Order: sequence, then structure tokens, then C-alpha cells
Amino acid sequence: MRKTISFILLLMVVGALQGAVPLKFNSNGKFKIVQLTDVHYIYNDERSKPAETCINNVLEKERPDLVMLTGDIIFGKPGKESLQTVLNLISKFKVPFAITFGNHDDEQGLSKDELMKIAMEYPYNISTPSDGITGTSNYVLPIQSGKGRRNAEVLYVIDSNTYSHVPGVKGYDYIHFDQIEWYRNQSRRFASENGGKPLPSMAFFHIPVPEFTEAACSGSAILYGSRTESVCSPALNTGFFAAAKEMGDIRAMFVGHDHDNDYAVMWHNILLAYGRYSGGKTVYNNLPVNGARVIELNEESTEFATWIRLSNGDVEQRITCPGSFQKK
Repeated sequence: MRKTISFILLLMVVGALQGAVPLKFNSNGKFKIVQLTDVHYIYNDERSKPAETCINNVLEKERPDLVMLTGDIIFGKPGKESLQTVLNLISKFKVPFAITFGNHDDEQGLSKDELMKIAMEYPYNISTPSDGITGTSNYVLPIQSGKGRRNAEVLYVIDSNTYSHVPGVKGYDYIHFDQIEWYRNQSRRFASENGGKPLPSMAFFHIPVPEFTEAACSGSAILYGSRTESVCSPALNTGFFAAAKEMGDIRAMFVGHDHDNDYAVMWHNILLAYGRYSGGKTVYNNLPVNGARVIELNEESTEFATWIRLSNGDVEQRITCPGSFQKK
């Protein structure tokens, strides 16, 4: 009987955190996000120890309001235990976290649906996948004003999928047309609730859109950070960036995937930024220290800050957006 009651109470706590407790700007009008990306964790593998250290050190230093995992969380079997170890590390900080998957997560013996089901057992997981569209990890995370219950910002979490299924087109998959239409519909809804004005937004996904290459190769764009690897984006451009420009709400896109890149570049007034590789030694990485990207939103301003927090405690690339990208 005691076990049954305990299980029911656990389900109530999970339900409360996943559904009832909103993300909210604090009393100072700030909201901090830590983006962990490409952890590539392998259970019981010494090569993953640096990833554990990174997660612990970054979250201890930053104490964010939200942890966003942008894909390739696991990289070996057993997939369940690999994922659970990462989520256990995050959960001990008692901070909400959200997940979008990468192209390697479902290669470890479990589908993305099965992995999400495991994640949904965690009380601090606030991922709320949408049914009926391509991918497993598509959803919105509204952030309420610190002064009331109105939405002040929205985070779009998008599944960038895995590999191309188009005959004759090799490489990575892309954000599909139905996902883009879903985003447009969500954007219209939030704008309608905001008096017809686009609600300030950001997007998080794993595989960079082709505009990351265009921006980095442009002679006119200002770029901060490391760019020591070619952008591994899809061969086909399905227009998610263009849709964001048309809707006028997304002011930044944050990705992972390319382990040797952590740069941030402004392109047509949208910040395109990589997270910092957060993993260990299970895959390639040539940056000297692993870490995470931090994003700090300000409810009272369109300006936001971002920086890289390294596992060793150092901070790099502290910039404001759009301020740091305005040419003098």
C-alpha cells in the first residue's frame, strides 16, 4: 500500500512540474538558459567522465532557470541507462529541463519515442511533444512575465530529424514543411494573444539550417567564437529561416551538431549560434575545453546576453544581441 501511495504521489509531482508550473521571468526581469549540446554520453564509459564534469560544473556555476538539451545526448548502448545518467545529473539541480533530439540519439537501440518516454518519467522534464507532425521533439515553451501571467517570450523546440530520405539526396534531413507550418500557426496564436504583435521568440534544434554557412562565409557579418569545422547542414533548404523572418518573432536560433564550432553570427537580424560541445572523449572534438552556451533574457529589453561557460569555470565570448553586432 505504501509503495502504491508513493507511486501516485510521484506521478502527481511529475504532472505538476510538467504541466502546471510555468517558466517565468524572475523579479529582476531575467531568465537564464543553459544549452547543453552533443553530450554523446556512453554509460559506464570512462571517456564520458568529462561530460559529467561539464554538466556538474556549468550548472553549479550558472544556476539557470532552464536547461535545454539540443540533441545527440547519447552515443552508445545501453541507450536507456545512458540517457538516465545524463538526466539524473541534471535533475539533482532541481531545475526544469527540455529535450530535442539529434541524429545519433535513436541509433542506440531505442527510438526517439522510446527515449522521450523515458525522459517523461523525470519530474523536472518539461518537454511536451506535439503529435501529428514530423519528428518527436517539437513543442513550445512559453515564458511568463515576472509581473503576471501573460506570456513575455516563447521558446520553439524543433526536431531537426536525422538523415535524408529523399532519393538522390544524401546527408542530413531537414525541418519538414509540416513542422514549419506548425511553427507558423503557433506564432500566429502567440501574436494574437499579444495584441497582434509578434511575441519575442527563440528556436532550439540540433542540425544547423543552411543559413549558418551563408552567414559565416559572408564578408559583411560579424562573427564571435570558434569556426574550425564546415557547417554540416542539410543539402536542401526548406525555408525555416525564411519563415522566421516572415513571422517576425524569432530573434535567435541555437543549434549543436558540429562539435568544433561554437560561433555566434548575426544574419538578417536573427542570431545564429552554436552551443559549446558539452561531451567527453567518445567522439571527435578539437576545442580545448568542453562547456555550454548560456543565454540570459531580459524582459524589459529586446537586448539579450549570451556567453560560453567552460567546464573549468572560465567564461568566453560574452556578448549582447544585437548590441555586439552593430557596426561602428
